[in-house]
Amino acid sequence: MQSRLSICLYISDHRVAQNLKNILSSKSYSIQLVDSSQELLDLVNSHGGQIDCLVIFRDTTVSPLFNQLYEQGTLLPVVIIEPELNFDTLPEKVEALTCLYHSAEVRQPVATLDNVEKSLELAIAQFLHLGPSCSLVKSPVFPPEKLVSDEQLSFLLLQQRRLAEKLKERLGYLGVFYKRNPKHFFRNLSKVQKEELIKHLTEEYRKIILNYFSNETEINQFIDQFVNKAFFADIAISKVLEIHMELIDEFSQQLRIEGRSDEILLDYRLTIIDILAHLGEMYRRSVPRENLYS
Repeated sequence: MQSRLSICLYISDHRVAQNLKNILSSKSYSIQLVDSSQELLDLVNSHGGQIDCLVIFRDTTVSPLFNQLYEQGTLLPVVIIEPELNFDTLPEKVEALTCLYHSAEVRQPVATLDNVEKSLELAIAQFLHLGPSCSLVKSPVFPPEKLVSDEQLSFLLLQQRRLAEKLKERLGYLGVFYKRNPKHFFRNLSKVQKEELIKHLTEEYRKIILNYFSNETEINQFIDQFVNKAFFADIAISKVLEIHMELIDEFSQQLRIEGRSDEILLDYRLTIIDILAHLGEMYRRSVPRENLYS
């Protein structure tokens, strides 16, 4: 049996809500309708991992709602129904609008509700390509180099994997999670964005080294976060090695200042081997299967 996509509707306009429900009910979707922003927040907090896409009518409650979802680290695909856009155009042509939630959101003019299924597909596809090093919000309030927080990254990656598996089951949609957007590659970032990303990766790697031989289970999460950020930014193996060596040199100098031997740092060769093994597997899986045997 095919897996149905779960769509949550928060539409304050009852006529629009009924039209959307009629359109989507005839498709292969599981529809849930909520009547208030608080009901939506309660649903997301209890079953957020099971929601495949939000469809939200833009009114005065939307900005506070998105702010709360964003602040608590919850990122979901979303189609925003625009009541004030009265031009007849395809949803992917609605450009130059300030993001309300994140940069993978899709705007749908209320006059073109018949295209909502295409908007749902576009919202999910863009969400699956949302990389950890990209700007989530294009509002002037946030700097363009703002990175995804660790809490948001964990939820984002979990949702992306779950959606990819559901689409694979439903549509035979292979390898979608591993398709990356070249705009977010390290080599295509601005100088400021490159410096910010390397600084962030260095701090992530520092946490890995400091906790690698501890009994804390968080070390696997630290490694996953580092590797996923490096993967989506298409960071070269040589750059990861450079980060490792610079930190080892820093720790070595500190140990010598304290009059202690730095031989213990040799054990951290296991750390870089572990990191590169994880990153290499991510890169291997990103290659289309047909290319592996060509």
